Amino acid sequence: MKKFFTIAILFASTFMSFSQSLGYQDLGILFSQNDNNGSARFTAMSGAFGALGGDISAINVNPAGLSVFKNSMFSGTFNSRNSDTQSNYYGNTLTTQNQFINPSQAGAVLVFDSAFSDDWSKFAIGFNYRITKDFNDSFLAQGNSGVATFTEYPLDNNDPTIAYNIADRQRFNNTYNGEISEINIAFSSVHQQKLHIGLSFNFYDLNFSQRSTLTEFNSDVDNNELDANLYQENYTIGTGFSVNTGFIYKAHQSFRFGLSYQTPTWFTEISEVTNILDNEGFYGDTEIVVSNNDLIYDNTSNDNYPEQQLIYKLKTPSKLTASAAFVFGKNGLLSFDYINKNFKRIKLSSDYNINFTTENQSFQNDFQNTHNFNVGTEWRFEKLSLRGGYKFEQTPNIFNTLNSNNIIDTSDIEGYSIGGGYNFGNFKLDFSYSDNNRTTSYNFYSGFNVSPTNLTIDNKVYTATLTLAL
Repeated sequence: MKKFFTIAILFASTFMSFSQSLGYQDLGILFSQNDNNGSARFTAMSGAFGALGGDISAINVNPAGLSVFKNSMFSGTFNSRNSDTQSNYYGNTLTTQNQFINPSQAGAVLVFDSAFSDDWSKFAIGFNYRITKDFNDSFLAQGNSGVATFTEYPLDNNDPTIAYNIADRQRFNNTYNGEISEINIAFSSVHQQKLHIGLSFNFYDLNFSQRSTLTEFNSDVDNNELDANLYQENYTIGTGFSVNTGFIYKAHQSFRFGLSYQTPTWFTEISEVTNILDNEGFYGDTEIVVSNNDLIYDNTSNDNYPEQQLIYKLKTPSKLTASAAFVFGKNGLLSFDYINKNFKRIKLSSDYNINFTTENQSFQNDFQNTHNFNVGTEWRFEKLSLRGGYKFEQTPNIFNTLNSNNIIDTSDIEGYSIGGGYNFGNFKLDFSYSDNNRTTSYNFYSGFNVSPTNLTIDNKVYTATLTLAL
């Protein structure tokens, strides 16, 4: 019999206390992040388009860039991401390799000559779809902490019961799936060929799941063995909305600067379905086998799967982007974006009496206002273009240690990108390669005196874009 709760019987602050799944504080940070996916030209220059425009993917940086387009166009993008995750748990190192292929972007810009004023000479409308955050990934960690948490067999009839308190090995298998996708509807115009202004409305669709299995291999003093598997899963969906506005000013033929502001994203209803009701021992989805007993303990027998549904709201940080670009005629350009996001302003709330006080206080105490920057360049040789870029994304964690939720912590992200394209006249082909890496710690024994597994994550992304003139 499934259990359904619209009002949580456990407070959110203690709901994840003994869980290996991500807590609400971790999810709040995760759902506030951006992968900067886009066209191959955009990704080759590490997304440094705040003062440039002229690319459909620049809508999510500064919608004013739409009126930089001279003609209407359509573009579609595929990317292939290779993810290598190396785990180190008590001296044991494992590497998990994954590959994912996605249609990461599709959009169109319609450019119109203004019929109302000579000062406002051009008007543009843009529509764009992109994957804002790709969650798909997995890792495996294995080692021996020396700590056994499953020390009893529930079907043990001995008196006293056998204590399987010798830890032989632990294994943790974790898989993420899903994405945040974004649809932009943007408008832009240019005043006297110098000042470009723009506005976009952004609609988000959130789909996230996590499935993890913690396996303990324990034994007793007589070498009897106990194998315990604790399975946890979390399925989350939601919708959100934000607004982005900005301008680009051509101060000189060779220099322009821009400024844009994106409001927080308001996820007004996030629905989470999980099998985590009580993580104290055997009240999760648990299977336990011992070597000296033919019976198998399984608390999901007779289709008695634990289930709980929670509904809550999330407000992510706003984003301020200041940009500058140097344009060297038709030969090339150099662009710089500075991005500021205040993760202290993340807020969780609910209309169902769920208490997020602890998580919201942690956002105030454990996270910071981040300073990020992207640098990009492009050089043209007739119809051939060559590009490169670099990005730095500061960690939202104040200290380079596990945060107070004790589940996950992430370091700064650094990455570089290269690419090129060829203009065939009525259509263009662009390609890019980007590489970014970070280190993180994941504690799947939250609440116990066990060190986290250290993860080194390397993402290599190959992107291809076809652009058609309309």
